[in-house]
This record gives sequence, C-alpha cells and structure tokens, in this order.
Amino acid sequence: MNLSGNQWLIALLCAFMVGLSKTGFSGVSIITVALFAMMMPARESTGAVLPLLIVADIVAVTAFRRHAVWSHLWRMFPWAAAGIVLGWGTMQCIHNDNIIKLMIGVILIVMVSMQWAQRLKPPTTEPKQTSLVYAAAMGLTAGFTTMTANAAGPVMLLYFLAIGLPKMEFIGTGAWYFCIMNWFKVPFSVQMGAINAHSLLFDLKLAPLVVVGALTGRWLIKYVDQKAFEALALVFALIGGVKLIVDGWPHF
Repeated sequence: MNLSGNQWLIALLCAFMVGLSKTGFSGVSIITVALFAMMMPARESTGAVLPLLIVADIVAVTAFRRHAVWSHLWRMFPWAAAGIVLGWGTMQCIHNDNIIKLMIGVILIVMVSMQWAQRLKPPTTEPKQTSLVYAAAMGLTAGFTTMTANAAGPVMLLYFLAIGLPKMEFIGTGAWYFCIMNWFKVPFSVQMGAINAHSLLFDLKLAPLVVVGALTGRWLIKYVDQKAFEALALVFALIGGVKLIVDGWPHF
C-alpha cells in the first residue's frame, strides 16, 4: 500500500467513517467505498475495506446484539449467501480493473438513488413488505452488491424500512446481518487475492480509528440529526460514484 501522505489521511478518515456507519449512520459507508476505490485498484479496495468492516461489525454487535429480530435475518441469509456467490463469480470473470471501477461506480449511484427515493417517498399506511419473494429479492441484491463493492448498506436500509423495524431493532438486526455476511465473504476475498498479508497490515494500522468511529457513532446517534448527516454523506457518495465511472469509462 504505497499511499501518499494525503491518501493516508483520507484512509484514516474512511476508517473512522466505517465505524460511524455501523452504529447508526449507515449512509456514511457509501463514501468509504468510493474513496478506497479511488486510492487503490478497485479489486484490492474491496479486500482492504472488508476487514475494517468486520472490526466495526464486532463493536456494533457487542453494543446492539440484544435488539436483533432474528426472524427477518433467517429469511434473508440463504439468499444473501447466494448473492455473494454470484458476486464472487462475476468478479472472477472480470480481470480489467477499470471495468470493476466502473461497476462499483454504477452500483454506488444506483444504491444512492434508491436511498434518496426512499427518503423522498411520502409516509404511507400501506402494509409492510414482508413476503418471502421480497426478502429473497433483497437478499440476492444485498449479497451481490456487498461482494462486488461492499455497498449493500442502502439495500438493507430499504429492506428494514420496508418491513417497519423500529430504530434500535433496525440497528441491531443490521449489525448481526453484516457481521455474519462479512465473515462469510472472507474466503472468497482471500481466494481472489483481495485480502492478503499486505492488505491486512494496512488494515491493522487503520483498525483503531474504526473502533473510535464506532464508539463515537454510538454516542452521537442520540444527539445528531441523522437524516441531515446521511443526506450529506449520500451527496458525497454520488460524486464519488460519478468519479469512478469517469475514471473507468475511457479505458473500458
């Protein structure tokens, strides 16, 4: 990881935001995906981010483990696992880093658009989406996007909102989901070479900032206007997604 001084500062900030994203500020996670993919080859960026996410997952599960609604998790796990395998197969077939960068950029923009659409949607009293078909579709999508770009956060946000989870159950259920699915992704990332000795050493240097970010998020969530904070995060993520597409497209 031959990064410049400015890139190391961005990496430290990203590690802090990874922690924030796991304890209530889920929209922030999209920024880190874009920034890491800009700093290093796109395939390697997914492997560099994954161990940091796992560190934050451990903190989040420790803090919110009692708030999970396991019935919703069991319905999604098989489909999410299938989506991860599908994403891994896609990554195996693509060897051009610019194509991966372009794919991550498109995924980011789609995910941001979905999250904005949900925010702009007026409140409704319609029945919540709880069917198995809906859970399967969201699970497959979340699994694919988390394997290819570590960008399943918006998908899960939409799913948890659709099934009407209260705030604490929302955070606790999400904490367990990502913790289990991120560990499930590890062998696939190792097989692709995205996680290796160099990336783990890089992550070891950033891990303390992840913990600080997670603990800060747990404290801030009680005081900060979360909607405004995540709206700003989505704007930056949209910019990042466009930048990745511009960088990858001419060399496609």
